[in-house]
Order: sequence, then structure tokens, then C-alpha cells
Amino acid sequence: MVYIETTATLESFRRFLINNTCRSFIPESYLRDKEVFPEKEGDRGAIYVEAADKVTLKKIRDVTFINARDVLGIIYISKSGNSRLKWRQLRGTIGKITGEASANSVASLIASGAISKEYAETLAGLKEGLKQTKKEKKEETEEI
Repeated sequence: MVYIETTATLESFRRFLINNTCRSFIPESYLRDKEVFPEKEGDRGAIYVEAADKVTLKKIRDVTFINARDVLGIIYISKSGNSRLKWRQLRGTIGKITGEASANSVASLIASGAISKEYAETLAGLKEGLKQTKKEKKEETEEI
């Protein structure tokens, strides 16, 4: 589990939600419509979309598809409860993602474009490890 705090577009976070919850059964027209979001509640994960204007479209399995305009925030809790993320609007369709994410959620965030691969590497400490390795190599070179 890692703590996420970064900016992302609403569309990239929407793709993350769809990929993690309903990719296999979302109607194609909903997938293409940037105003359609999944919502769900219950013991096995939750998604809540806070918006100025929301209309329920259709319920498929445990997911309710909504049409949302002027999205202010989104709360996501994974089925396992290991990931708890919030997207909050900063300006227009740009927002800030904060919260705890599992390895699977991090992979989905990368795939959806919500976070960059470089940011994920920084979260994993790989960037620091690379810097340290270069520093150690430099010290070894100086000793010789």
C-alpha cells in the first residue's frame, strides 16, 4: 500500500473507475460518454460521485451508471478495502487524487493515465534507489 497525492484529469480517474469495477459489462455507449460514471455502494467496495447535476441511467449488476455534470469529487473504495482514493476538483476537469492505493490500484491508475509511470516509481522508492546507486558508484570511482 502506498499513499497517493497527485493531480489528474477527471477523465483519467473515470477510466480508472471503469477499469477497476465494470469494464467487462459497461455498455459501449456509456464507455464513450465522458459524463457517464459508475457508482456503487455496499460491503464489497464503493464509488460515490459528488456532482452539481446527477441523473441515474441504468443499474447493471451491483453498479449504477449515472450521468454527472460539474463533478466536484469522487470517493473510491476497492472491494478488498485496501484502496481508498478521493478525487477532488481543483479547477475545471483537473483534480487532486489522495489516499491509499494497493499495487493493483497503482497499476490501474498507470494504465488509465491518472498517474505516470515515473510517479509510481517514485512511490515505490525506485527513483531514490537509482540515485543512491549512482552516488555509490561515484564514491567508488573517486576512491580508485
